[in-house]
Amino acid sequence: MVKSPDQQIDPPPLTAAGNSCLLPPPESSPTRLIFLASQMAAGRGMGISQLLKKVFRHHPSGPFLPSSPRINHEESVGFIGLRALSILGVGASGLLSFATIASASYEAEHGLEAPSYPWPHAGILSSYDHASIRRGHQVYQQVCASCHSMSLISYRDLVGVAYTEEETKAMAAEIEVVDGPNDEGEMFTRPGKLSDRFPQPYANEQAARYANGGAYPPDLSLITKARHNGQSYVFALLTGYRDPPAGVSIREGLHYNPYFPGGAIAMPKMLMDGAVEYEDGTPATEAQMGKDVVSFLSWAAEPEMEERKLMGVKWIFLLSLALLQAGYYRRMKWSIFKSRKLVLDVVN
Repeated sequence: MVKSPDQQIDPPPLTAAGNSCLLPPPESSPTRLIFLASQMAAGRGMGISQLLKKVFRHHPSGPFLPSSPRINHEESVGFIGLRALSILGVGASGLLSFATIASASYEAEHGLEAPSYPWPHAGILSSYDHASIRRGHQVYQQVCASCHSMSLISYRDLVGVAYTEEETKAMAAEIEVVDGPNDEGEMFTRPGKLSDRFPQPYANEQAARYANGGAYPPDLSLITKARHNGQSYVFALLTGYRDPPAGVSIREGLHYNPYFPGGAIAMPKMLMDGAVEYEDGTPATEAQMGKDVVSFLSWAAEPEMEERKLMGVKWIFLLSLALLQAGYYRRMKWSIFKSRKLVLDVVN
């Protein structure tokens, strides 16, 4: 049945709310994209991929342009603007969702990014806090040395940095070192001396893993250089133990630490207030012990830092003198050429 042009077309039915909200557009309506976008914005769980599949299934022919001859040019332009605005909104929402998911996935895999702390020796002309290095060595001896080795550090390295030579000799003599062979071809033990390295807590890697539930405690000689943002990372790791958040389960034998890759670490929380008693009377809080042991590990990884900075200052001073001399010599040599006058006799 064909309706005449004069015959009135019944408007679409309204909802119970009145004119404020229309029923969903029909499947073939060009406004279906806007309606579906509003559905997703209202939180009905429709993903971006599902939205695009549904829209293109209803409109396989391409662009969402009105096909009815009753829609005039102004309405068509307005519809195209609304369509572009809807697509931009959906795309922006998708990009934000993807960035959030990617950030959460990165943090779960690589650990939470450690904040950057203002270390006193990080400046161009700054030096180590040697009192902090001594306290940090005490924390390492009493807390860390039972599991972690420092195979690249000798007792003689501490002389003039944190201890006197007599103090270091007495400290080295407290350990026993297997040496030899002797004249009879047998190994023997002797007291330690300045040239000896720090003692190893385990005989080999297998023994270390067996004693720590399969986890291998890393060597701390270069730990602040072996990790990204090493000094701040070690401090955040030592002081960052938390209870696992809701929905996160940690298996038995592991501990939750958001700064460790994966969030589960085999090392328990070791720094607690009063865990050591400093010789100089400094209060041994958790943050103070973390700062001191990081200062000690930073010195162990880069013991030549102070000498390197001092050498750099000396070279800058010498190069400045050479620059002044070169500038004076240039002015002296070129002053003759810059001050002379050339007279051209164009007649003869």
